[in-house]
Formats: sequence, structure tokens, C-alpha cells
Amino acid sequence: MAGFLLVNPRSGDARPTAGELAGAAARVGVEAHLLASDEDPAEVARAAKADVLGIAGGDGSLAAVADVAIERGLPFVCVPYGTRNHFARDLGLERDDPIGALAAFVGDQRRIDVGRAGDRLFLNNVSIGLYARLVHRREHHRRRREALARVRSWTMLLTHREAPAITLDGAPVHARLVLVANNAYTLELPSIGARDRLDEGRLHLYVVRGGVEERSGESFRVDAHSGRLEAAVDGEPDVLETPVEFRIDPRALRVLVPPGA
Repeated sequence: MAGFLLVNPRSGDARPTAGELAGAAARVGVEAHLLASDEDPAEVARAAKADVLGIAGGDGSLAAVADVAIERGLPFVCVPYGTRNHFARDLGLERDDPIGALAAFVGDQRRIDVGRAGDRLFLNNVSIGLYARLVHRREHHRRRREALARVRSWTMLLTHREAPAITLDGAPVHARLVLVANNAYTLELPSIGARDRLDEGRLHLYVVRGGVEERSGESFRVDAHSGRLEAAVDGEPDVLETPVEFRIDPRALRVLVPPGA
């Protein structure tokens, strides 16, 4: 099968270099394309002549290409190449071994769920509230190249007390953080923040207000008086027009993983 790998050279502080990763891909018969800053990864993936679509990037880079893979009916490969690589971890990949992940192009296939916020696909989660504001503020400072951006963002998170005015399935919710997850997160140590499975077929919603309230279902409807919500979608800043319908697409994505992952 013809494999095609998009490489996001701006993801995290990844090593090897993008050029070295592209060279390693070529040696196993996979065509690599280094994304330019003005390129749309979804459009590049849509135009690629390939039997398997992959992307080397952080969590925020993956969903657009995964969505095209579903659209085209092709398998998807995740090559961890970002800072945290949460999705790769939950797939069972070695997060610090992007070259080893290239074996997935001839690996084992799994079918996993994807979440959708309206029409936008997410693989991990969508956050509303203070974490989303942190992400938006951090991106704003990054673009302005302020050295203390991250410190200022975390200061805002710790001191800001205003909760977003939203409704959840028609009922008012006052919480500093609402998180909608594709499958359940572990809330106990030592695996906090990880997912044991990606094919349960359910969304899990976490409302943080003192403690953590958890709900699960196939869909949730979130509305806001303002008509829009700042959100972090797989860790990337976005603005969602409300009302927004969150839903699960069970086993919609065909994922290839290295043999034995």
C-alpha cells in the first residue's frame, strides 16, 4: 500500500528533525511531505495519492488528517511528534519514538471512536472554561512573542474565578471547567489523564466545581447566552458557535499501529 505522511515541523521540540523523519519514512517506502506554515493539512491529505494517510505532529495536528482519512475511507497512522502526544499514548505507542511508529504503515488495524463538536472532529477532548482561556491567552502571547506568556497564562488559571454561563442539555451549569472527552479518562493515580480504551462508543463529560462530576452518553448539547464559546479542541484554541452538539462516532476511524503495540 502507498503510504503518505504529513510532517508538521513546528510541533513541539521533537527530535529527530523533520528532515530526518522524512528520510526514515522514505526508507520504508512512505512518501513524506513537510507542511509549510501556510498549508492546510486537510487539503494536502485530501489531494494525496495514497492508500494510508499519516501525520507526524502533536495532538492538535492530528484531527484534521484523521477526518480526511474517514472521508476517504482510508486507514490513519499517528506518528508522535509533539510535546505531550496524549493520543499516541492512549493508542499504546511509544511517545518518544516517532521513527519506530513508522512501522504502523504495515501494522495492525484497529477501529476507534472519534468525537465531534458540531462538524469538527476531536480525538481527545474539548475543554470549555478556564483551561480553554489559558490556551487562547497562551496562543495570543505566543503570536506576540512575549517570553513570560506561559507564566502569565497559569497565573490567570489559578486566580480567575469567573465561570462560563452555559447550559448543558438545557440545564444551567456553573463550573470553572467543563471537559467533553472521547471515551473515559482515568481519574485516579498513577494513570490520571489516560484512557484505557478508545472504542467504548461513549462520550464522557466532566464538570469541575469543587469536586469532579462525571456523566456519559452518546451526545451532549451545550449552549451559551453569548452565542459562542472559547474552547480548547485537542489542546488547540478554537471558538465554537452555540448551541453546539457534541456526539460520538463509534469505531469511525481505522487506525494502524505498529505490530504488537
